Amino acid sequence: MRSSDVLPVDHGLATVYRFGAAFCGLTLLVFGALGFADELSPFSTDGGRIAGMSTNGVLSLVSVLVGLALVAGGVVGGNFASTLNMTVGTLFLLSGFAHVFILDRPSNFLGFGMANVMFSFVMGLVVLTFGMYGRVSGKLPHDNPYWRRRHAREAARESLAARRRERRGELSPAGGPAPRQPLAVTDTPHTG
Repeated sequence: MRSSDVLPVDHGLATVYRFGAAFCGLTLLVFGALGFADELSPFSTDGGRIAGMSTNGVLSLVSVLVGLALVAGGVVGGNFASTLNMTVGTLFLLSGFAHVFILDRPSNFLGFGMANVMFSFVMGLVVLTFGMYGRVSGKLPHDNPYWRRRHAREAARESLAARRRERRGELSPAGGPAPRQPLAVTDTPHTG
């Protein structure tokens, strides 16, 4: 089974994945575009400051490319957007950790400062949270497609039990309890 088969097309989680990818992608696009507007040198480690963070031409290019990828993920939506969000979020976190160790070194060719590292951690956690929402938790509801995939046997048993209850008239076809039939009223007085 492919991961794209797990999430139904009209599932509410798809909206969260789309919104998260598009929002974070647009944020990165704006940051990258402002860097290009300042005509920064490509590999300057003393780059200009935009929104309190240092940047250079290469960082602006990376920001625009990642932002475009996230916006495209928002357009595609579904499991693709969720997986993309988790991947990009993880890469942001790894970038933050890596740049902590190279802040004042010549290998810091993206011109990161401490504000960039903090932004990388925050953006990574936000994007990762959007990607994991509804997929990773110990208490997913049993109608969640990811829970059903992980617990296929139990989901099949629940589905079979629901069909049996429906056949017996205990459930309506929509899955809720069947409407109760009114009790017959008799003209015979009850003697107790």
